[in-house]
Amino acid sequence: MSDRETFLEALAPVLAVVANVDPAAPGAAERLAEALPLDGEVLTRVRALMRAGVEAGWLCDREAGGVRFSRVQKSVEGGLSIDAVHMSAPGGHTHPNGEIDLCFAVSGAPTFDGRAPGWTVYGPGSWHVPTVAGGVMDILYFLPGGAMEFMAAPPRVG
Repeated sequence: MSDRETFLEALAPVLAVVANVDPAAPGAAERLAEALPLDGEVLTRVRALMRAGVEAGWLCDREAGGVRFSRVQKSVEGGLSIDAVHMSAPGGHTHPNGEIDLCFAVSGAPTFDGRAPGWTVYGPGSWHVPTVAGGVMDILYFLPGGAMEFMAAPPRVG
């Protein structure tokens, strides 16, 4: 089995949970943290495999503006795409269908948009400039419908 196949196999139990999360529901990040704790066996394995993939160069093998990234899988269970990102710099975008993020600390004491490592959920239509401060993170983005639009400023309403 290839490293990529091993990584996808490790992600299967994560996808089984994430596919049933509504990014618009209040408390979605907390429910994810309860079902899949950052220090639990499943995410400890995913984190180790992701770190190994980034270090080996087959994961996050493209770069733009100091952010390394790659598409892990285009369309998976629940219509989610999975992107892997290794970052310490920002880049603004909107989430037409929401965004579910799983953030792992790599070095330092990093935060993602001011939040500690773990789960972050943005609802449909939300916009942000993902920002890692205080260190470096590896991040898995689960995007409903694979939808994300890069833009420097939030969309105007009205």
